[in-house]
Amino acid sequence: MITNLKHFYKLIITGINLFGDIDLVRTNTKLKPSKKADLQIVKPVKTTKYSDIDLNNWKDYGHVKTDTLWEFPTRLKEGGHSNEYHGNYIPQIAQQLYERFTKKNDVVLDLFFGSGTSGIEAINMNRRCIGVELKDELAESVSEKFTPKQLVTDVNIICADSTSEIAKEKVKARLEIMGEENAQFLILHPPYDDIIKFSDKKEDLSNCETTEQFYDLFEKVAKNGYDLLEKDRFAALIIGDSYKNSEVQPLGFECMARMMKLGFRLKGIIVKDIQGNERAKGKTANLWRYRALAGGFFIFKHEYVMIFQKRT
Repeated sequence: MITNLKHFYKLIITGINLFGDIDLVRTNTKLKPSKKADLQIVKPVKTTKYSDIDLNNWKDYGHVKTDTLWEFPTRLKEGGHSNEYHGNYIPQIAQQLYERFTKKNDVVLDLFFGSGTSGIEAINMNRRCIGVELKDELAESVSEKFTPKQLVTDVNIICADSTSEIAKEKVKARLEIMGEENAQFLILHPPYDDIIKFSDKKEDLSNCETTEQFYDLFEKVAKNGYDLLEKDRFAALIIGDSYKNSEVQPLGFECMARMMKLGFRLKGIIVKDIQGNERAKGKTANLWRYRALAGGFFIFKHEYVMIFQKRT
């Protein structure tokens, strides 16, 4: 503190700035402050309990989809992804879902792990993943996509039947090792009934004798997922429909109804274009078009990404 008034006045006259953001100058014996420097106001980060998206800067997230029509011109093949396994979903779906509904270090539970898309993208986006896969040989080959350290800390692959209580208990044990009571996000990408036979195992949903049996087994998997998911957190069902006996089997909506019966709240139905994700038709595209014209049906060009939230 300056106690000498004469010394204080002298300092003012010489134009020394004592107040940081105010420059004092001598003008006809009157002291006038210069224009204040622009102050940059930093807003605090505002997020939800289930996402790291900063709502105060929401305009920076133009890449995050919020509409119900998703179109991806090509399948992403970088970042450890490949398309050698027919039936996996494209990585861009995981990217959208993880950024929208998970935080860093959250645990994603995939009960139809397949070729590991969910786990690969979890690593890429600093999440963790538990995947349950029915087929031993596939689980073993997929594990080679991850480093030994990642298989200990970030990605856990369980070989089990996702409809079973055994699978549920194994997931609980892995969650405990990871320091969690529940998973923070659930992905369900089942076979589309019997369109593709993925194995000879009777537990495989692609081997169901009837579509009704398929729905019943799917519901068992979804029930395990519901029990293992943290309250208020989200789940995604990725599925398409099928034709059987000359009529559409609405797999997506029937599975949706089964999940809602379990207590899931439906939050959104996204239609995803699959035109850039076809391999099976290839040179037979014209043949399928002929069959559609002759049989009175339409060629599927979409699948669903249905979003649910576990009720409190």
